[in-house]
Amino acid sequence: MATQKLYAGAKLRETRQRLALTQKDFAAKLGISLPYLNQMENNNRPVSTTVVLALAQEFGFDVTELSTGDAERMVSDMREALADPVFGDDPPPLADLRLTASNAPALARAFLELHSTYRQTHERLASLDEALGREDARSQSSPWDEVRDFFHYCDNYIDAVDHAAERFATGSDANLSAHDLAVERMAAMGITLAQDDVGKLRHYDRAAGVLYLSSRAAPETRRFQLLLQLALLTQDALLEATLDFARFQSDAARAIAKIGLANYFAGAAMMPYGKFLEAAQDTRHDLELLANRFGASIEQVCHRLSTLQRPAAKGIPFFFVRVDQAGTITKRHSATRLQFARFGGACPLWNVHRAFETPGRFLRQLAETPDGVRYISLARDVSKPGGSFGAPVRRFAIALGCEVKHAGDLVYADDLDVSNARAFEPIGISCRICERAECHQRSVPPLERRLQVTPDERGVLPYSVG
Repeated sequence: MATQKLYAGAKLRETRQRLALTQKDFAAKLGISLPYLNQMENNNRPVSTTVVLALAQEFGFDVTELSTGDAERMVSDMREALADPVFGDDPPPLADLRLTASNAPALARAFLELHSTYRQTHERLASLDEALGREDARSQSSPWDEVRDFFHYCDNYIDAVDHAAERFATGSDANLSAHDLAVERMAAMGITLAQDDVGKLRHYDRAAGVLYLSSRAAPETRRFQLLLQLALLTQDALLEATLDFARFQSDAARAIAKIGLANYFAGAAMMPYGKFLEAAQDTRHDLELLANRFGASIEQVCHRLSTLQRPAAKGIPFFFVRVDQAGTITKRHSATRLQFARFGGACPLWNVHRAFETPGRFLRQLAETPDGVRYISLARDVSKPGGSFGAPVRRFAIALGCEVKHAGDLVYADDLDVSNARAFEPIGISCRICERAECHQRSVPPLERRLQVTPDERGVLPYSVG
């Protein structure tokens, strides 16, 4: 596959502005001319090797940030949004979308927000929702989607919260686990811990000073909920400052995000960044060993692996996703080039859907996306029992994966023939933006390709993709 030129004008300009440097001073420090810097900042020229090296040497800049992050996510999100039939059958070319994401990221975000608002309103009308008749009806993104996008565009890594959790878990007593430290901290605050045989996972009685954790929940879930409540009680100033920075549009979104940040603190405290990254590398990312070592669930370990994007100490860029039995994505994050559908389900050819058929087993898949990038994907079902007879069981499937170039660092790739092109199964993101001409599982035609219909012939599909 041909090497892609690196256009990162917006990121270059953002770096210069953060350093409070004029173009002239920034160009001098990078060892280039002012016109050349201006051309790169406006994406008229790609970022040169000289500039990449100067950024690393002069400013200690993590140069991997130039090629990952918001731009690729926005391109993927815009392609999916433009696949909506409301835009017709002639979407902008991919090159234009890349230029928009690089040169005008604010405009790209405004477009995505507008389309999300349109979909929300359209779905209300289609389902005869009475929201339009209520005084509190709002024409804006749902709070849940707004929060999900916040974490998505933060690369699922919140630096200040991650460091605070690591300091808590490793700074007091190295011999104590995060759970034991939390128990001590709660006792020092005069809070009593108790287990209760109720449906709620966690209930904090502020008046009585008692934190109840469900005896029906798994031990790792109780540990997580304890740390989550500790974050809400002891990290309020940090969480509020982070929320101020995010500038959510509604109080509901801010409240949801605060719980999300507390969840983040809990996971980062259970699995402190430095120790967890070292353990992941030592075990070659064996999920079961990591879960046992840190007292976490498989899902918690997978989620934590997807957050290891600390500058200058990054782990493998993983994607992580959770789907329900209908194929709807309930959690999604990708530090890789693979981005997930924002609306609807995931590609049916992906092994995450087959995980429901083989409970308790890891499924491995070598997969290739239409852009030619190859991945290794690991999938497994996750059941969440209700804790009593007749109580509903929540069933999900999770998938964790990375580009195949990292296969040597994964224990799960040891006996897979990653050098054999035929071993890779073709997958996509969503049918409307998938460019594959031959796909036996296609549900709707691709928006960007012409269709040919031959009345006297019928293959797997009633049309062929030109």
